[in-house]
Amino acid sequence: MPELSVVIPTYNRLDTLKVVIPSLLAQDLALERYELLICDSHSTDGTAEYLAGISAQHANVRHLPGSYTGRAAARNAGIAAAHGGCILFNDSDIIASPTLLSTHLRRHAERADIAVVGWEVQVRHLDEYAYKRDHPHERGSLHPPTRKTLSWLYFLTGNASVRRVDLLRVGCFDESFTGYGHEDLELGYRLQKAGIEIVYEPQAVNYHCQDVPHEDQKEKMELAGRSTVRFYRKHPDFAVRLNLGMTPLSLALHSALGRAPGILQWFDRKAERSRLARSLVQQYHYVSGIKEALQIETMKDGR
Repeated sequence: MPELSVVIPTYNRLDTLKVVIPSLLAQDLALERYELLICDSHSTDGTAEYLAGISAQHANVRHLPGSYTGRAAARNAGIAAAHGGCILFNDSDIIASPTLLSTHLRRHAERADIAVVGWEVQVRHLDEYAYKRDHPHERGSLHPPTRKTLSWLYFLTGNASVRRVDLLRVGCFDESFTGYGHEDLELGYRLQKAGIEIVYEPQAVNYHCQDVPHEDQKEKMELAGRSTVRFYRKHPDFAVRLNLGMTPLSLALHSALGRAPGILQWFDRKAERSRLARSLVQQYHYVSGIKEALQIETMKDGR
């Protein structure tokens, strides 16, 4: 039986999956000690054919196709099918370093009642991945080197591992989070409330290869804003509102900026060249999603 199960949700990401899977098969860990579970939402880009070839060569690779309603449902399918005592969550556009799996297993061997979050290095394309892989000093940093533990706000399932028994104990992912965002943070919140400490392990490195256009990111941020309201309605905790930016101040600032469309459009035009402008505009769309979700709730309550 494997010690570790790597759960990878995917949908039409064959281009990056062809890099991700080999990176996970090139670990400094014996193949029989882990398995790869690719939870595929019926991709139409040749993913099934590719995985059939890989599985024929590697018995520890399993293709789990299904009509999943989102990443939460896909990951839950992986948890249910897993043979390993520990579950590591990875994504189909996140490339593993050779020691990723052994580092996660080492931390879990040290003590119980923990979740381990590693260092997810952001890269825009494969050339940048290769450069940062070969030049560690160019990776920057995710958290201060003294950081040992994290709050649920940093439980990001592109590089996070949890014992399977603990996931089952808290109910795994909430599949009502079908849109973009927060299904992982919400699970982290429940894990932390259940006494699971979230520890940071910067030696567990992988590389998130994505370059989301600004327009697409604005749409994602609106969806994340809607997920924030779902999160808060499930856990009406002031810490949730504060950490996820669902505060009277953020709502008021959004309204003020909305009354000055010329200023917002100016920042939007600068977004491709200015990180500050891009962040401001995307945050505006995030709060827009929060307000839209709140308005929908108000309309439903009025019926």
